[in-house]
Amino acid sequence: MGTEHTTAVEISEPLLADDKIRDVEFESSESIPEWKDQITIRGLVVSALMGTIFCIITHKLNLTVGIIPSLNVAAGLLGFFFVKSWTGFLSKLGFSVQPFTRQENTVIQTCVVACYGLAFSGGFGSYLLAMDERTYNLIGADYPGNRAEDVKNPGLLWMIGFLFVVSFLGLFSLVPLRKVMVVDYKLTYPSGTATAMLINSFHTNTGAELARKQVSCLGKYLSISLFWSCFKWFFSGVGDACGFDNFPSLGLTLYKNTFYFDFSPTYVGCGLICPHIVNCSVLLGAIISWGFLWPFISQHAGDWYPADLGSSDFKGLYGYKVFIAISLILGDGLYNLIKIISITVKELSSNSIKQINLPVVKDNSDSNTSKLLVEQRKRDDVFLKDRIPSWVAASGYVGLAAISTATIPIIFPPLKWYLVLCSYIIAPALAFCNSYGTGLTDWSLASTYGKVGLFIIASMVGSNGGVLAGLAASGLMMSIVSTAADLMQDFKTGYLTLSSAKSMFVSQLVGTAMGCVIAPLTFWLFWEAFDIGSPDSPYKAPYAVINREMAILGVEGFSELPKHCLAICCGFFVAALVINLLRDVTPAKVSQFIPIPMAMAVPFYIGAYFAIDMFVGTVILFVWERWNRKDAEDYAGAVASGLICGDGIWTIPSAILSIFKVNPPICMYFGPSVSN
Repeated sequence: MGTEHTTAVEISEPLLADDKIRDVEFESSESIPEWKDQITIRGLVVSALMGTIFCIITHKLNLTVGIIPSLNVAAGLLGFFFVKSWTGFLSKLGFSVQPFTRQENTVIQTCVVACYGLAFSGGFGSYLLAMDERTYNLIGADYPGNRAEDVKNPGLLWMIGFLFVVSFLGLFSLVPLRKVMVVDYKLTYPSGTATAMLINSFHTNTGAELARKQVSCLGKYLSISLFWSCFKWFFSGVGDACGFDNFPSLGLTLYKNTFYFDFSPTYVGCGLICPHIVNCSVLLGAIISWGFLWPFISQHAGDWYPADLGSSDFKGLYGYKVFIAISLILGDGLYNLIKIISITVKELSSNSIKQINLPVVKDNSDSNTSKLLVEQRKRDDVFLKDRIPSWVAASGYVGLAAISTATIPIIFPPLKWYLVLCSYIIAPALAFCNSYGTGLTDWSLASTYGKVGLFIIASMVGSNGGVLAGLAASGLMMSIVSTAADLMQDFKTGYLTLSSAKSMFVSQLVGTAMGCVIAPLTFWLFWEAFDIGSPDSPYKAPYAVINREMAILGVEGFSELPKHCLAICCGFFVAALVINLLRDVTPAKVSQFIPIPMAMAVPFYIGAYFAIDMFVGTVILFVWERWNRKDAEDYAGAVASGLICGDGIWTIPSAILSIFKVNPPICMYFGPSVSN
């Protein structure tokens, strides 16, 4: 889902070699449940519970750093953990329980991913929050293009309604192409494949022992993380300067430049899940910005910009932070968008040539080849057996598009119905490009497509409502291409676990419906309990300001940037393009050490503290891999999931305490020693 799964940066699982897929042997005697039996009441209850936890985790990451690691594997692991615990408990009480199958495990994982995906694509840390009054005030009422009329504060009812009218279209847009993407083109979908391998290993006799150990490991680290987060709360006082979250672990001088370890299990867990290059890119971005660039620009206060400005004034240092981050994100996004569309076109044309010119030769002389062909045929038969008629997909898309075209202008008056209709006409093509690119690279560019929509619509509508229209259009486009890619990713998981395509599609619909309610409700918990969007809050919501500034930029141009800001932005934009080009043209042994610009951009705006945490996670994983690679491969995901989920669960009681104005009893504060 997914770096914002950006913006956030969509983080990928490692690519899995084809031979790993072949390692999974399906027992010929295995009976495959009917598609209706794969969807169970207990599965839906577990999905709702996990969807709530994962939505909270996604909101927390969205509102703090904006980097969302892929949580597909964690969803498969936690689904197994919850249902096995439940069935084991009932068995001990003497109840007869329905066997827990790999298909049910897959359906739960699909439902959860669809649910928490809306916490990301719903824009609660980006475009929806960019519309609110706090972000408007942060940019400043006197800032050209930032109009009070372009404000729409979060409201539970309109957010739920908006999600219901835009979130289902992506599911219907590509359903007829599932055979082409998964069976004909055999796209990898690395995260989906990794999840399938995990689920298959849980439900074979050989993998049962490892599964039990992984679940035990996850439970242990979840408990440790939950206890530590609870312990930290008692010292966090009132305000943003207290507790372990502000521990000057590298000294007070570096602390002033946001370089400190803040003891966050979530960010350390992210460091364990994200590839090493992502974590190192984030740290490099922090060093370049907070170590060198901001101190250098600060020395020119009074010359490049007025020296007496507040810390969140866009005419000062804050403007450099936001716009340079935007230039890096746009450079990276634009490069990858062009690259993936060109790869898609090239692959499609080469596939069509192969299908026309090359006869299929079946060689059954090798017994292993024959066995693989039998397994593949079985997967194909199961995947294609329960068909979803094309007319259902087409009529569903047209009907939902009609409802959405009529409804969205009521919610967002500047976004006229004909602009919504045009978006829905071109959206399936963009959804296909994103899904195909995700299948090849595991890199979803939903947020990039959203930004393209934002700029185009904002400039078309102009100064009279362009900001609000652009932000709403960004959400509309992002929602369609994101859910379409998630659906295909889950279809790949279902294909490899012998799950029915119909049960996968239904569970996607159910999970999306859950997400339309759970994601706004869990966001509302944060909105009511914390000072969302304030530069002094832990929940800075970095992408809210960035998205609103992008919309203003689309309408107004570059007129109000501080001195030399545009030149520096152009330099970083070109640097992002060059770095990406170098990553593609250099050999793999060199390119693996070249940083990722989109990951580098995040700390430019937020600070370096979370980069330190993620780097600690990557160092732990690096040492673990050198010490015992097999253990690291088997348990790193479980440890990371436990750390992230434990910290995420603690957010619920801490938010409730905050709503009831129960403050932590102690403020642990650090300052320089004063000699007498």
